Amino acid sequence: MMRVTGSGWGDMQASPEDYRLTSIVMVVSVVITILMVGATSTNSVQIGGMAGMAWCAVIIFGIQWLAWIPASILQSERFYDLTGGMTYLAVVAFSLWAGSQSDDPSTRELLISALVAVWSLRLSAFLFLRIHHSGKDGRFDQLKTSPIRFMVPWTLQALWVFLTLNVVLVINTQSGEAPPFGVWDGIGLALWLVGFSIEVIADSQKSSFNSKEENEGRWIDEGLWARSRHPNYFGEILLWTGIGAFGVACFDGLEMVAWVSPVFVYLLLTRVSGIPILDRRGLEKWADDPDYLDYRERTPVLIPRLVSRR
Repeated sequence: MMRVTGSGWGDMQASPEDYRLTSIVMVVSVVITILMVGATSTNSVQIGGMAGMAWCAVIIFGIQWLAWIPASILQSERFYDLTGGMTYLAVVAFSLWAGSQSDDPSTRELLISALVAVWSLRLSAFLFLRIHHSGKDGRFDQLKTSPIRFMVPWTLQALWVFLTLNVVLVINTQSGEAPPFGVWDGIGLALWLVGFSIEVIADSQKSSFNSKEENEGRWIDEGLWARSRHPNYFGEILLWTGIGAFGVACFDGLEMVAWVSPVFVYLLLTRVSGIPILDRRGLEKWADDPDYLDYRERTPVLIPRLVSRR
């Protein structure tokens, strides 16, 4: 557990700008979620008079906002990624149960739920161990000192979980008999397996590279990282695209809005919080290093080259 200076919330200051930004993030996130629930609940089972999709959203945001309380008191981000992973597992389990109130879970529902569980357990454990070894995550340095500011990443994580899982949640909570397992399901499984393998291998290669003393202060340019500057993100995008393919046989009408899931993952990782931030950090560290500039020049940003060029 991280040592905390001060005596709790009373020592943490929030400015009017903090309140404004946090309010905007929370309102926008909730509005997006409400619109998505409204669009994708046309064939959702009803639990206690409320659509199964709506319950899923409540569970996701509820877990994140509850976890924010002790995290803010402790000013600690240590369990942020682990909480995200556990949220995936909890809401997928609930969605399977909710759908079972209409009909027994289909092969498709059990399979995509298992795929998400495997991905979630692997990634959350990887990120948790990484922050456990490093002691902190620099992304939260300016956020965790104020509970108001710290609400932002927890709310965004709730939105991230809901949007990425949308295809799975819609399929699992649909009422009635599921369509038969078909070609698109096979394509989806193949894409997921390839994407998951790429992500696991890339993460493993980077962890191994960073663990070696002689590589301290250097960038990784070997293995998959010689073919793409961000192979782990490519794998992430590919596996969620595979999950999206499972919805081809299931979605009708506005349910197709759930396909925002892989699009959201792609845009977030390539335009917002993933590649842009890491590329900017790389240039801040090695902009004067001709070898790094050459690596950037000859290596694709995302889609791996089949043969590396050294």
